[in-house]
Amino acid sequence: MKVLENVSLKQYNTFGMDVKSRRFAAFSNSEELGEALAIDEVKKGEKLTLGGGSNVLFVNDFDGTILKNDVRGIEKVGEEEDTVLVRAGAGENWHEFVLHAIENNWAGIENLSLIPGNIGASPMQNIGAYGVEIKDVFHSLEAFHLPTGEVHTFYHNDCEFGYRESVFKRKYKGQYVILTVTYRLLKNPQLSLDYGAIKAELERMQVSSPDISAVSQAVINIRQSKLPDPKLIGNAGSFFKNPVIDKRKFEKLKIKFPEMASYPVSEDKVKVAAGWLIDKAGWKGRRFDEFGVHERQALVLVNYGGAAGTDIYNLSEEIMEDIYEQFGIHLEREVNVY
Repeated sequence: MKVLENVSLKQYNTFGMDVKSRRFAAFSNSEELGEALAIDEVKKGEKLTLGGGSNVLFVNDFDGTILKNDVRGIEKVGEEEDTVLVRAGAGENWHEFVLHAIENNWAGIENLSLIPGNIGASPMQNIGAYGVEIKDVFHSLEAFHLPTGEVHTFYHNDCEFGYRESVFKRKYKGQYVILTVTYRLLKNPQLSLDYGAIKAELERMQVSSPDISAVSQAVINIRQSKLPDPKLIGNAGSFFKNPVIDKRKFEKLKIKFPEMASYPVSEDKVKVAAGWLIDKAGWKGRRFDEFGVHERQALVLVNYGGAAGTDIYNLSEEIMEDIYEQFGIHLEREVNVY
């Protein structure tokens, strides 16, 4: 196992931050990961697992070891009357996996098309879009336990999924490296079209009887119309979570802001669109030298080239403070800061 030193992470994070990691090791299976962790300076120092680097903001050089997850492979591992179990390596690209499922007519993740990042991040973040979350299709995962070197299997209930949350973000943060994820996909599609602008886009596409391929393309069209391509403009997609607030508080805000975008969560909780809050507060499209808030999507903070991680971080702080001042709502970052 080769461990490199003083490696630039610019190509490994979608913000394009040109920071360095003291050590860097790529692995393609649990054995190679174990070899890297047996090296004394890796074992004792700080460690961070990177997949697609689409949900991180580096504000400093990383004074530890980056473990680059390159576990690959996609295979069908089980089948029932209405479903198939499909296992994918954590280093596989998420969107390419979605396209692979569509090619095989496996349904359930078409609404999650074009989400950046790799397979390993999907259960960790409980990624979601257009009315679908990973918890809806998740079956199990295999993860390397860093303290013991054992590979543990986690099933649905073990992951304690929440809104952009799982045990791997809090309870077991830094303790596990996800190796593979198995999804339960549908043979007979049950299309989810009621969230966002999917129906309108399908109409624009002149599709009257949509299949999963058409839904995927509609989602791709919508995302491309709103979100910047990380290959062209540095970003990590949605920077903030949509806040969930008490219904009573929401009803008071609704009197003052009747157009406030929201979604019911339960009888006493309401999810408010963070992008609407940021737009209403006047941040959308604001640019500060080489960084700012994207002109078409207020949830996305961008590096136009040459910005430092601290620039993006400080901008997020200003936005969070302003949103609390104007609406009394605490925003929370979806992106992990290092």
